[in-house]
Amino acid sequence: MALTGGLDTFDRSIKLATQGLDPKQIAVELAAFAKDELRTAIASGEASSSYDRYVNGRRGAPEESVIPPGPIVYVFGYWPLIIRAALEELRRRVPVRSGRYASGFIVMAADAVAQKYSDIPSDAEVVIFNARPYTRKMEVGANRTGAKHFANASQAVNRQFKGTAVCRELYLNVQAGIHADVPYLLRGFRRVAASKGRGRFAPKVRRDRQPGQPITYPALVINMVQ
Repeated sequence: MALTGGLDTFDRSIKLATQGLDPKQIAVELAAFAKDELRTAIASGEASSSYDRYVNGRRGAPEESVIPPGPIVYVFGYWPLIIRAALEELRRRVPVRSGRYASGFIVMAADAVAQKYSDIPSDAEVVIFNARPYTRKMEVGANRTGAKHFANASQAVNRQFKGTAVCRELYLNVQAGIHADVPYLLRGFRRVAASKGRGRFAPKVRRDRQPGQPITYPALVINMVQ
């Protein structure tokens, strides 16, 4: 994402501000201009306060180290904003009497629990699911509460961040080690209704619905628009 204004506007401003200056002073002016534009973009809400800075292609280098004509580029990270919005959409659609389910959402990136959202790379894929064993029952409406909370939250996130991120609802296999309750194995016996058909026409039971098998978890899968 660029700073406020287009690249043409940015280039013209630099040329006007640096006429008649020596290279060292140009670097000082360029760094000051970039910082001022950054503060303006963040204060106006057009840019995130989470960003990566590239100076002459060097990530994290200070603005003052710029070699004219630069560039100084800020790549803004919107994961904290997107993830918190997604969690809010999920939580407001589920029961809050005990708060147990609402507190069970887990955010993952790069196959690990995300500890700091601002550290997630822009090209990462973020997955949000709930560790409670009844999460799928809630999503399909079997518990009569929280029906389609993932599906509806996905639509809400796509509306809010159109052009910035894409959110999908998927059912995923979650490996052990993420949470003590994951994966949940189905218990007891599943009854299959009687059918006149036999053999290949007999009713089939999905593998993830059979006793002893791990459930698949409804999840939000979010990617940044590159």
